[in-house]
Amino acid sequence: MNKISFIIVVLFTISISFNMNSQDKKRAFINGNIYTVNQAQPFAEAALVVGDKIELVGSNNEIKSAADGNTEIIDLGGKLMLPGFIDDHTHFADGGFFLLGINLRDAKSVAEFKNILKEYDQKNHPKWITGGYWDHEAWDKKDLPTKELIDEVVPVTPVFVYRFDGHMGVANSAALKLAGITKDSKSPNGGLIVKDPVTGEPTGILKDNAIDLINPAIPTPTTEEYEAAITRALQEAREQGFTSVQDITMPKELETLQKFEKENKLTCRFYSRTPIYDYKSLVKQGIKANTGSNFLKLGSLKAFADGSLGSSTALFFEHYENEPNNTGLAMEYVTNGKLREWAMDADKNGLQLSIHAIGDSANYLMLKMFKEIVDSNPKWDRRFRIEHAQHVRPQDVAEFARLGVIASAQPYHCIDDGVWAEKRIGKERIKYTYSFKTYIDNGITVCFGSDWFVAPLNAILGIYAATTRRTLDDKNPDGWMPEQKLSVEQAIKCYTLNNAYAAFEENIKGSIEKGKLADFVVLNENILKIAPEKIRDVKVDMTVLGGEVIYKRK
Repeated sequence: MNKISFIIVVLFTISISFNMNSQDKKRAFINGNIYTVNQAQPFAEAALVVGDKIELVGSNNEIKSAADGNTEIIDLGGKLMLPGFIDDHTHFADGGFFLLGINLRDAKSVAEFKNILKEYDQKNHPKWITGGYWDHEAWDKKDLPTKELIDEVVPVTPVFVYRFDGHMGVANSAALKLAGITKDSKSPNGGLIVKDPVTGEPTGILKDNAIDLINPAIPTPTTEEYEAAITRALQEAREQGFTSVQDITMPKELETLQKFEKENKLTCRFYSRTPIYDYKSLVKQGIKANTGSNFLKLGSLKAFADGSLGSSTALFFEHYENEPNNTGLAMEYVTNGKLREWAMDADKNGLQLSIHAIGDSANYLMLKMFKEIVDSNPKWDRRFRIEHAQHVRPQDVAEFARLGVIASAQPYHCIDDGVWAEKRIGKERIKYTYSFKTYIDNGITVCFGSDWFVAPLNAILGIYAATTRRTLDDKNPDGWMPEQKLSVEQAIKCYTLNNAYAAFEENIKGSIEKGKLADFVVLNENILKIAPEKIRDVKVDMTVLGGEVIYKRK
C-alpha cells in the first residue's frame, strides 16, 4: 500500500460516513445557551430536531414535552450553541493538500525557511516540492526569497512554493529550467517574472499570471491524492465547527466532491464557485445560481480582477509607497474586455458573479462593470459578490449598497495585513482598509470566511479578529483602526446568516429556527459573555450536521 492509499484508509476510518436516510429520527438538544441568530427569537434553551431539520426551538420544558420515548437526548451542559459556521471563501482541496504537505507558513526566519525545505526533501524524496505558503513578512529579514536561496538546500528536486496569499511563488533553478523560464522570457499580461536588475536573470519569483508559466511542468495530482486532500480537509472542517463552505472549486475537485456526495462521505455542505471562463458549460446544463442538493450546489462563478496586497499586485489608483512605478496588476481578461463579456452573458443566464478585488481601483472597476450589467440585463435577484473588498474608497461604498453588492471579507487577513500594510500603501489609504463596520452601517451585507489555505479555517479566530482588530504582532492592543470593530453578535451573523444569504440559502440555513437544517456548533466558552480578546482561545466542543453529531472534542 502506498503512502496516499494509506492516508485515505486512515482518514476515511476516522471520518464519519454521513447518511441522512433516517428522516424520522428525533434528537433533543437541551440545557443550552442557544444564540439562534433569529431576530424573532434570539435566545433559547433547547431545540428539537426531526430528521435533518429543526422542528422546534424553545425552553427545556417545551422541548421535553415535544419529545417522546424514541427521542435521543443530547445535554449541552449550559454551553453556547450557534448555527453551524459557514465559511464564505475557501480553497478547500488546497487546504487539504497543505495539511498533508510541506508547511512553510510557520517559518519565522530565512534559516527556518531553508531548513524546512531541506528536511522535507530529505525525508520524503518528492518528485516536486509545491505548496508551502511562506510569509516573508514574518521573517527576520523581509526580503523576498530567491532561487539561489533554495538551491543551497534543494539543488536537484524542482521546487515551486507559494507565498501564503497564492499570488506569487518562488522557484528554484531546477523548476525554472523544467518550465523553460530564462532571462529572455517575457512576463505575460497580468503577471510578472521578477528579474535581477543587474543580470536580467529570473530571481525565481513569479507573480500572478506568470505562475501559469510553471504550472504545466508540475505533475497534476492523482485521483487518490485529491481524495486524500479533501478527506483531510473535511476532518479539519468538522473539528472547527464548519457545516458549510463556499468554495472556489476546480474541475477535478468538483468531480471528487460529486463522488463523495454519492458515497455519503461529505460531512460539510458545499456552495461551489467555478471558474468564470467555463461558465458556458453550466449554461448548457441548465444550471443557474443555487442549483443542486443541500450538500453540493453550483451556479456561482469566480474571477479575479487583480492580485494581492502582500505580493504588491493588488490594483490601486496610486502607486505603492515603496514602489513608485507600481500600481499593481489587473488580470489580462480585465484589460482585454473578456471578463466584461463573460460576466454580462453569465448574468443573463442567471449565474451569480463572485469577483476577487482587493485594490481600490480593482473594486471601482468591478462596481462599474456591475452597474453596466444592472443597467443592461433583465432584473433578477443576482446578489453580486466582491471577494475580499479590502480597499474601497469612501466614495465607492455607496455604490456597493446601491447595487446590492455583497462584501465577502476575511477578517483574519485584517490582523495579518495590519502588521505591514502601511508600508505598502501609506497612512491615508489604510484608513479605508477592511472597513467592516462602515459597510454594515451603510446597509451592505458583509459575509465572513477564511480564504483557507491562505488563513486558518477557523471562525473563532475570525470573530476575534473582527471584534478586536488586534494585529498578529500585538502592536495594536486597542485595535488597528478600532472604529471598524464589530460586536460579537455582528461577527457571528457574518459567519452564519449573512453567509447563507450570499449563497441564496438564508431560508434553509444560517439561523436556528423551525424548518431549517439542523446544523449547529457548540463552543466550550460563551463568546457573547467573555472579553473579546479571550475569544481566540475558545474551542469547538461539538459539530452537528443535519442533526447528527459529527465531531466531539476529546
